[in-house]
Amino acid sequence: MARMKFLCDAERCIDCNACVTACNNEHDVPWGMNRRHVITMDDGVSGEKSISVACMHCTDAPCAAVCPVDCFYFTPDGIVLHDKDLCIGCGYCFYACPFGAPQFPEENSFASRGKMDKCTFCAGGPPPDGSVEEYKLYGRNRIAEGKLPLCAEMCATKALLGGDGDVVSDIYIQRVVKRGGRPDTWGWATAYNFQPEKEKKP
Repeated sequence: MARMKFLCDAERCIDCNACVTACNNEHDVPWGMNRRHVITMDDGVSGEKSISVACMHCTDAPCAAVCPVDCFYFTPDGIVLHDKDLCIGCGYCFYACPFGAPQFPEENSFASRGKMDKCTFCAGGPPPDGSVEEYKLYGRNRIAEGKLPLCAEMCATKALLGGDGDVVSDIYIQRVVKRGGRPDTWGWATAYNFQPEKEKKP
């Protein structure tokens, strides 16, 4: 059985936020909240790198380990989902997740006991596949339709990969081997021929 995974290639990500926009539009994510976000390391400095982050659907998910009501569960293909009917909004998963994936979709969440929300790998939730209830609570179930997550499909540079973990890792290994240890194959330095003054060619 395949284990679904995400991987973002920092050498290809151009910080366009297409993945974030695609996710928000596909699932009608509440305004002011993102299930996926792009982080830029060394922003504004030569050699900056960006990476798209969401729930990584961990094999040993810390969010599931700390949940006092066991609202997190795993699908047969390794996708980590949660049941909003069981969620009590305690926020433990928010603090346990190293990627900041679980979030409160409402303001003043701890006071109002909101329900947590997170990336579903476009796999919906507990209600029947394709139902109105499933869409309202979890967004569109693209996995049941035989499709991959929209964030990965919309990535223009194919920096964000999503799907069977073995296939994703094979693609990434081929890229690394092809690069031959040259980390600046993509990025600003290549695009603008950035070199120190003494090395610039006329």
